[in-house]
Amino acid sequence: MASEKQVIHDDSVWGVTDVTSSKGKDNENFPVGSLLIAQSLRPVVHAYYQFARTADDMVDNPFLSSEQKIARLQALREVLHGERKAPNREDAQTAVRLRALLLEREIPLETASDLIVAFCWDAEKNRYQSWEELLKYCRYSANPVGRFLLALHHETEESWKASDALCTALQVVNHLQDVSADLRTLDRCYVPMPWLEEAGVRIEDLALGRSKPGVRRVFDRILTEVEKLNDQAALLPSFIRDRRMRLEAVVIVQLCHRLTERLRYQDPIAERVALSKADGMRALLHASRFVF
Repeated sequence: MASEKQVIHDDSVWGVTDVTSSKGKDNENFPVGSLLIAQSLRPVVHAYYQFARTADDMVDNPFLSSEQKIARLQALREVLHGERKAPNREDAQTAVRLRALLLEREIPLETASDLIVAFCWDAEKNRYQSWEELLKYCRYSANPVGRFLLALHHETEESWKASDALCTALQVVNHLQDVSADLRTLDRCYVPMPWLEEAGVRIEDLALGRSKPGVRRVFDRILTEVEKLNDQAALLPSFIRDRRMRLEAVVIVQLCHRLTERLRYQDPIAERVALSKADGMRALLHASRFVF
């Protein structure tokens, strides 16, 4: 924890506008603090989500420069680590609330602040040159979420590898779901550029009305890598001792597997590829096998 003389009191970095959006957990593709999570733990999950949502709102704000985005993101991280005093406004206060809850539960602050690394990359980086580079991004943008949930449930480090695989798979399929929207609205693309070149397609082809054959080959190549991650992720429930958290993991593993299948035969450029209520019910039924 920072000493008092180390705490920054300058509020000018925040600007005059609170960037908090109206988006909530219902806008997400996967459960956020679902009913499978114990009621006593849901406030911590929701506080974590609001912190991440605020950081995402900062980096996607069209009225801020890259430098302004990074400055606000770093300030958010400093508030979380007790190195900066937060102004009395919602975006900054998300870090204050989460800090208190993480310290109370003895959860490493890095499970939240590592997310800031990825958001800062989003502020200034919009292309990826290899699959390995994308995995490094997911290491910060997605994997900390799983580790936070595991720490919240007092799970051991032996579950981390499978959790990281699941979180990375979730992140990549989300990228595919939003591939056209990200390119059109944010000029951001997570598809490895060399893979497009090898398939003989241009990045502009990702914004067409439907996928060209070459684009489909690239998507299938990505999904083959995702399926390898899904195989690793399938082991996650076996490492989790908490019954409710184990059920949550089973459901999310199943949903990620199902969305991967959907992306194989549906075109994410031509339509929004999403899970259905029936997919959710099937995942819950599958999870019922893991009650004990």
